[in-house]
Amino acid sequence: MSTLTGNLEKFRSVLFLNTAQSAAGAISSLIYLLIRRKKEDSLVQMFGLAIGPSSTQSLQSNGTSHPPSTTTTEKSKMAPPTPPPTPPRILTAADRRALILRYLQCAMFITAAAPFGFAALSHISYPTMVLGKSCKLIPVMLMNVLLYRRKFALHKYVVVAMVTCGITLFMTYGPPKHGKKAVEESSVWGLFLLVINLLIDGATNSTQDEIFSKYKVTGQQMMFFINLFSTVVTSTLLVLPLPYIPTIHPGTQWEQEIVQALDYIRSHPAVVSPLAQFALTGSLGQLFIFETLQHFGSLTLV
Repeated sequence: MSTLTGNLEKFRSVLFLNTAQSAAGAISSLIYLLIRRKKEDSLVQMFGLAIGPSSTQSLQSNGTSHPPSTTTTEKSKMAPPTPPPTPPRILTAADRRALILRYLQCAMFITAAAPFGFAALSHISYPTMVLGKSCKLIPVMLMNVLLYRRKFALHKYVVVAMVTCGITLFMTYGPPKHGKKAVEESSVWGLFLLVINLLIDGATNSTQDEIFSKYKVTGQQMMFFINLFSTVVTSTLLVLPLPYIPTIHPGTQWEQEIVQALDYIRSHPAVVSPLAQFALTGSLGQLFIFETLQHFGSLTLV
């Protein structure tokens, strides 16, 4: 966060920021799911984790596994045959475990990516950060291909290349800047941290695409579980005495980060308002992000 007026101390607890936003995201998605919940849906169904019968039992119960009767055969001669209804994808116990592990995988990626993004802002300007994030199309496409062997239409490769080239030209041939900002924007270390952040983000988005392609879940169901697991992971890291880790735990060695964060909040109570705004706006924005991700995929989202 930026320095408070009249004070040179800075709030440096990235884990606390992540925890605040992921907790707010879990709460906002839970409220959304409760509002949209149908009366006949159980809580397990509301969260997209309901386990149904096996596919064989489902087919038998629908009558599609039995040979057609004589009456049906005679009727079919008079009217064009209609294809049997495709049974919905049944979520088995193994599917549910795999789905939860995918959610946890996304949470781990997000937890690992955020510190690199925050650390990059200490070495590059925010406009440079935004422009760099606009090149996220490449890592998203790259991770989809490398991790899940997904293929894209030729025109999508062309669009990604053109957008990235345009952004690169904009950054390279922009008007020259002088002073401290120019030093920040040209920091190789800051750009390196940003690249790591983008690669992990690409792994996150490609995993989310994989979840939507395999399981019938909604964006808000995914949002709830990813934020829930992220809150558990970051809260655990907050209370553990960690050694000094650049970008992840930059505070005092072997001290709990939750202690540092709460001490800062107690001595600088004005920070509570921007912390709450950061968590609230981030969680509300996620509702639209995951809705877009569900219907259009990560490439369109980026």
